[in-house]
Amino acid sequence: MKVPLYSLEGKEIDQIALPALFQTPLRPDLIRRAVLSEESYEKQPKGNYRYAGLETSAKYRGRKDTYATIKNRGIPHLPHEVLPKGRFGKVKRVPHAVKGRRAHPPKVNKKIHEEINRKEYRLALASALSYTAHSEQVSSRMGVKYEKALPIVVEDKIEKLSKTKEAVALFKALGLEQLLAKAKEKGSKAPLIVLKEGNKKFAQNLPGVDVVHVDELLVKHLAPGTHPGRLTVFSASAIKEIERRFKE
Repeated sequence: MKVPLYSLEGKEIDQIALPALFQTPLRPDLIRRAVLSEESYEKQPKGNYRYAGLETSAKYRGRKDTYATIKNRGIPHLPHEVLPKGRFGKVKRVPHAVKGRRAHPPKVNKKIHEEINRKEYRLALASALSYTAHSEQVSSRMGVKYEKALPIVVEDKIEKLSKTKEAVALFKALGLEQLLAKAKEKGSKAPLIVLKEGNKKFAQNLPGVDVVHVDELLVKHLAPGTHPGRLTVFSASAIKEIERRFKE
């Protein structure tokens, strides 16, 4: 399967063969699992300080014959702060006291990560890449019909871009300016750019546009919100690098 290779001016200069993984069967179920697994690792681990609410002098003194006993004082039989001369301070420690410990705080050992098998994840990533080559799926996600062959592959000069205006010119040359306007207006995702090792900052000021290297490409980049079919622009070197990595 071959697709056009475009110059930075949007002109077709050659043909490039896509790796076989771009014909992987579409598996939205695996893609969803992979994205949820990736996002679960971004969650802040929950837990509580081991001695929360216990760092106090408060204690329960209820035996009848003990020093400064709490019995027959007309006050709650609860842990009170220890004050000089046998006096009682505020109630502490118990959950219903001010600044007392929580009854059932979050457990540190609670499992919050969604696990996925390595082979399943590789299949999910291959399936997400395969979605980028399906015009109907991509157009459905964009809400706009894209006439050119997908995925979009650009010559390696894209790896050397360094300015936002160069990124805007590239998107206009590829006929993607409508997506940029939609992303700016609605806050939606714009095209994804995948490079082998070029400068990632040249498009960082464009709303909704993400630039990633092949070695950091995740399923969530290709399927934001677990919805696959994001329009993706690859450099020619990135296509070759993806093929090499999947052969390992």
